[in-house]
Amino acid sequence: MGRRHTAEAVVVGVVLLHPLPRAGTNTNQPLRAGGLRVLGPLAVTLQATSSNVWTADTLTKVMAYFHAQEVMFTLSSLQMSIKSYLKSLLYQPRQLLSEFQQLDQQQFQTAMKYLFNFRKDHLEMGNIILDWDKTKERIFQSPGVNRTLFLVTLDKCFLALSALDCVDILSQVLRVSGVNYLQPDVVGSLPSVLQEDAFRNLSAVFKDLYDKTSANTQRALYGWMKQMLQKSYNTSEFNESTSWVSAENLWILGRYMVHLPLEEVLKISLSEVRLFISYDNATKQLDAVYDITPELAQAFLERINLSGFDMRNASTIYRLGLLVCFYDDMEQMDSAVARALLHQMIKCNQLRGFQAEVQKLKSQLLNIAMQNQTLNDVLGSLSDAVVGLTSSQLESLSPEAVHNAIATLNQVSGWAKSQVMILSSKYLSYEKVLSFYNVSQMGALVTGISTQSFYSMNPKELSQIIRGTTSQYLSDLSPAQQQGILRKIAAFGDFASSVKDIQGAFFKEISLSDLWKQTEYNSSMMKEKELRRSQALYLYELLSKKNSPADLLSTGQLVKGVTCQLIESMGTDSFLNNFKFFEKNLHLLSPYQVNCLAWKFWKVSNASIPPFLLLVLPTEYLEYVSGPLCVPFIEGLGKTEMDLLNPSLHKKSAVLQKVQECLNGSVADEFDVDLLGNLICHLPPAFLHGRMSPKAMAAALPQFKLCRQLSHQQKTEIKYKLFELYGSPNNWTAETTLDVGLFIALLSKGELNVLAEKFPDMILQIAKTIGPISSAEELLSTVFESVSNGTSSIDSSLARPDCLGTRAPSSDEIIKLAEANVFWSVQELKCMDAGTFDKNVELLGTVSGFNSSQLIALKEKAKQVWGWLPGWKSYRVVSLGRVALALTEDEIEELDLHSVDTVSALSQQREWTLTQARSILHGFLEDSGQTISMLKSFDLVGLGALLCALNSTEIMSIRTAEFSAAVARIGLLFCSTPVLRLFKKMTESVFGAAAGWNGSVLQEIGTIAGGLNEDELKAFDKNLMPYFQPIAIRHIPPEIFQALSPEQIANLGPENAAAVTRSQRKPLDAWQLRSLQQARDGAQGSSPGMEQGTGTVGEPLPTPAPGGAPGLRGFGIVVCAVLALHLPF
Repeated sequence: MGRRHTAEAVVVGVVLLHPLPRAGTNTNQPLRAGGLRVLGPLAVTLQATSSNVWTADTLTKVMAYFHAQEVMFTLSSLQMSIKSYLKSLLYQPRQLLSEFQQLDQQQFQTAMKYLFNFRKDHLEMGNIILDWDKTKERIFQSPGVNRTLFLVTLDKCFLALSALDCVDILSQVLRVSGVNYLQPDVVGSLPSVLQEDAFRNLSAVFKDLYDKTSANTQRALYGWMKQMLQKSYNTSEFNESTSWVSAENLWILGRYMVHLPLEEVLKISLSEVRLFISYDNATKQLDAVYDITPELAQAFLERINLSGFDMRNASTIYRLGLLVCFYDDMEQMDSAVARALLHQMIKCNQLRGFQAEVQKLKSQLLNIAMQNQTLNDVLGSLSDAVVGLTSSQLESLSPEAVHNAIATLNQVSGWAKSQVMILSSKYLSYEKVLSFYNVSQMGALVTGISTQSFYSMNPKELSQIIRGTTSQYLSDLSPAQQQGILRKIAAFGDFASSVKDIQGAFFKEISLSDLWKQTEYNSSMMKEKELRRSQALYLYELLSKKNSPADLLSTGQLVKGVTCQLIESMGTDSFLNNFKFFEKNLHLLSPYQVNCLAWKFWKVSNASIPPFLLLVLPTEYLEYVSGPLCVPFIEGLGKTEMDLLNPSLHKKSAVLQKVQECLNGSVADEFDVDLLGNLICHLPPAFLHGRMSPKAMAAALPQFKLCRQLSHQQKTEIKYKLFELYGSPNNWTAETTLDVGLFIALLSKGELNVLAEKFPDMILQIAKTIGPISSAEELLSTVFESVSNGTSSIDSSLARPDCLGTRAPSSDEIIKLAEANVFWSVQELKCMDAGTFDKNVELLGTVSGFNSSQLIALKEKAKQVWGWLPGWKSYRVVSLGRVALALTEDEIEELDLHSVDTVSALSQQREWTLTQARSILHGFLEDSGQTISMLKSFDLVGLGALLCALNSTEIMSIRTAEFSAAVARIGLLFCSTPVLRLFKKMTESVFGAAAGWNGSVLQEIGTIAGGLNEDELKAFDKNLMPYFQPIAIRHIPPEIFQALSPEQIANLGPENAAAVTRSQRKPLDAWQLRSLQQARDGAQGSSPGMEQGTGTVGEPLPTPAPGGAPGLRGFGIVVCAVLALHLPF
């Protein structure tokens, strides 16, 4: 009893959260609702004590208080009742909200004080030190609890505390939450009267949360801010002809200024406009109005102009922020003003939409900026308008001009690949020698350096590039370019020291065989590197000889290399202490590793297993999820991408059934949506149809928009829920249309036409984010018609005879349409202007929906514009994209294919015929003057999928060392079985006979393992089966796959078992099929007939309790509970 506790700890531990039964209650029963508010008198007593510490005397007073209330608690029963009650509150946020709402003002103040205004990082209670910040963090991360705190603060705070304190609390709740609780109906609960400072602070919070807020809520918040600001004006001071919008009000509105009506902007006093633009922070504010419309921007520009600012003064132009993107006064503009505008317009790529209009404006300014000057003279002063230059214009530049402008060019983003290739070539032709210094000057243009040029560099210079500032661009290089750098360093440089300096994704390109050549690695080197699983398996095993598991696992990426055997061998304490590293890096683990973790946890501590791990155990383990386990189970799954855990369809169905049971058969409100998290993406269509309330749908819409693989049936149900929530699309507002977002693709053509007529720019903006045409044909068709109908009539004055009466695509249209360009007819594409084609060919080459006739039309247009094929430079071929697929074998042979970078770009297309692929291969070898035996690893990587067209003689003539360096990339190819068998033979020349391959080798070679023969496959140890990549499993022919023993199949692991195809399953016998089902279900690998579990058949397993390993569960007891449970009783 000698421990010292602060009086504050007693107040928060007892008053805030200690429940109290009614008089005469059986003390062995759990505490009931209403316990939060009945200890006020005790709190006052304790707070009034002269001593500021917790003593034995204070404990006596506490117990005396209970006894006076005729509640005969024992110390232990009180402690257990408190613990049980607190957990029930955390898992039932609606009840917690009710409890908070019933607190009186003094109790509410106490609660808020400790949750939000307690400034200490730690609380000391005698020998116990509580990490207060970490505990609060857990509170705010608990689904539902954070929303509860937000709602109760809105409901009670402004009556109990000062407005400034309440605003501070709201700010904390909203900022720490990953969910925005601000909905239009909630905005209606905001106070209508606030002190000026409190209003300003709350407005600042809303401005910071703008991008996390729905369009409807933005509009509602603007309405609230407008109402508050208008109150500060005497109504007699403004009427229909004057505006309530002052310079200060504009500043307070911040980004919400874009919601001002056009007529309101035109009424703003010119003196207030002048004052606002004079503010130092006006530019910062106007730089952030990403969603402003052209009409509103031009209205502001008009008022700024009328207010007396010189709109052609460089200082004024700087102050305009994103308004410059809509500048429209071009008359008699001189080149200096045009360049000043272009310099500011580098920000315009941040606008939400209107990029076609911006490009058109830049083009006009570009022409003005170049008046009486050559492009060579002004190149460095054109900012990112240079991105709008055609390849022909860039080709006309002198190397000296590019060299002189490199400081500007290296900062520009948005380059097309062909443009980068041209500019890099120009720059390097001036520099003559490729060195570390001149490469470091190139910025993003470094991606235009050819692979051969990198390989020709001095190894020491290359090593400097890896260490220098240019290293940030290395991950943007093509795999062939990266391989060229690595191959040169590995062959001629100081590879050991260079490996230490290779950071990020670039490290993944180092081959396993090259890693084997070095042994001087340490765990700290791994912290900034991304690893392939094959690399991680090797490095973890190597480093584990000198480092503890905690050292290795804390690096992050090395968790990929932890085998099941290592997990199994961990002692209980070591496993539980290190589990936090696995949990933190769950996204890096394979489903097999997660399955191993689940089994290990079940064996060492099944009472505290994180409930979401039950998902990866056999289906029967889901039976243990009930009652108090439900909330932590759903919460754990909701914070995880369920697809990462790769459950089989049967398992997924069982899990979702359990989730529905836990939710009592419905998603009732926003609290359920908070709890579900990512799980909302997996709810069955029937459940969405009848079991989700409109209130829940409103909260769920932002989450649905993040789902990546909704089925057609799910989308259909979401559509009807949207109708239920917002009514007919014919009556939707602009804000509702924006909030619905991508789901407008579910609407009928008629409904889309209505929206496109009302909100054409908005529909265009949404359609830009749509994928291939197959996912949104009606929407893209509507967009095409909307854009086409909005253009001017056909200009036939310059048209060819066969194009009279045909409207040719314009640059504006092509930029606006993106994937919707697929609706141009073949004749319209044929009639495209040469300049339009040259300027937009790269964009057209990305359209995934063009059919063969359209591609042929574009190819013929390229021949018409660029001339004979042998004269096409590498950048021309690269810019074609999918259009290149229309090239015939004879045309391919005419191309100059000497550069591996050209071939690498062509290999990105996946639709080549075998004869086309052979033509590209032949052209590359002939034009580069090489034979297959001369190819280097970067050539092999660059050839990519074209390697699948090699014949047996060609494959066997590849040099072993070069194949070794490229094998991981080759292992990603989906070649035919005969080709994979030949690659398998080559792999044996690198890693030895297949019988000796380990897990890291199987991971390294990928699909090549699909070329193993029956005897080789049967010989593999069962423990190696999980290390085949799933893509390798799919490539094993059915007649070979059936040779696997039931034991081998049982040990495939969940992910590999899920990869088994229908044709592979067909010839399997009953034992093999049962083993496959066991593997899919997450059973531990075993022979058929062996039961899983820790006990004998039919023996019940202990039921897990909610929570997890100490300190690991997101649902730890909140701070008040922790305090309570650490009291002496």
